[in-house]
Amino acid sequence: MYGSLLAAPNMKRINLDHNATTPVDPEVRAAILECYQAGYVNPSSPHASGRQSRRVLENARERIGELLGLRPNAPQTDHLVFTSGGTEANNLAIFGIEHNRNTTLLVSAVEHPSILAAAKELENRGLPVVKLPVDADGVVSLDKLESLLTPDTRLVSVMAGNNETGVLQPLAEVVSCCETLNIALHSDVVQVAGTLPLSFRELGLAAMSVSAHKFGGPVGIGALVLRHDLKLKPLLFGGFQQAAFRPGTEPVAAVVGMCRALELSHATLACSTARMGQLRDQFEAVLASELPQIEVHGSSAERLPHTSNIAFPGLDRQALLMALDLAGIDCSTGSACASGSSESSHVLLAMGCAETLVNGSLRFSLGRQTTQDEIEWATREIIRIARGLWSQSAGFKSATGPR
Repeated sequence: MYGSLLAAPNMKRINLDHNATTPVDPEVRAAILECYQAGYVNPSSPHASGRQSRRVLENARERIGELLGLRPNAPQTDHLVFTSGGTEANNLAIFGIEHNRNTTLLVSAVEHPSILAAAKELENRGLPVVKLPVDADGVVSLDKLESLLTPDTRLVSVMAGNNETGVLQPLAEVVSCCETLNIALHSDVVQVAGTLPLSFRELGLAAMSVSAHKFGGPVGIGALVLRHDLKLKPLLFGGFQQAAFRPGTEPVAAVVGMCRALELSHATLACSTARMGQLRDQFEAVLASELPQIEVHGSSAERLPHTSNIAFPGLDRQALLMALDLAGIDCSTGSACASGSSESSHVLLAMGCAETLVNGSLRFSLGRQTTQDEIEWATREIIRIARGLWSQSAGFKSATGPR
């Protein structure tokens, strides 16, 4: 079916799936390799080699905290708890901030699967869970939030930037609503960290989750940031590391890699943000001019500069993804954590999108390394392939009669 749609067999691949993971920066690889060559040992060991490893680890922790805008001074020092990534950080926030049957958890309807699945598990255990609806662009309803918050609400979780659509949430207003009732607000900032300016202290959050492989760092290392006064129950037991919030041997090389990746992303933040935004806008404009039937989800809202979720009405998202894959373009049907599922996007459904739009939607996400030539080549191929699939679909329907 796809033979006539394919590009040349030796065409290099174009990565438009940076929201799933970003390439590890060469300087990050070098920093990690240097750690392994230095032979750092368990940083909890009391001997000289262990103490040296501890110094390297804590220096990296302090630098990451500085870049993320943590309060550095005792007695109000915020906590930076290293995890295996964003999913663990989100789970630690949802399960670790103590609940009981008289308290309520509130999450937005467009959260990452690692938030929604954790919330569902708490609901299965008898904890009331409330979903905060969003509008047609995927922005949370502040009016609904005010009416849903009660003195029994223990925790609210609203992500900063959506991983599927790139839509940014009004965190400042959400913080203000939560502060009125002294409610803790957690935010998954995984897609924002390293892409837009970010300060935990200035945002006024109680907790936030980050993941290194979303900004040029290694897979397998992330963090949950905790306000200085927030109590947390661990998910893991059997060690004293990280104030027992998250026991286990800290991975020195991975933490150093995360630190270097965050430094590099911050060094070019303004420039790369503007450039990715321009390329994303060009990408959408060219596609819209040649394929007027497409729709860009969340286009009326503020969005991350590198994310574009586009509906190709009447096309099957899996068929389109396969055709683009064979042509050398990497993209996705939504969250990478749910990419193995055939279920429709919960984000687009929460936005009230029609079935034909949900079924034909793909996510394209750029990175700091994305070039003008890649965007131009990708748009040409997407236009060619989409037109071909629409033509084949029309021909099939014509041959088989009304369906």
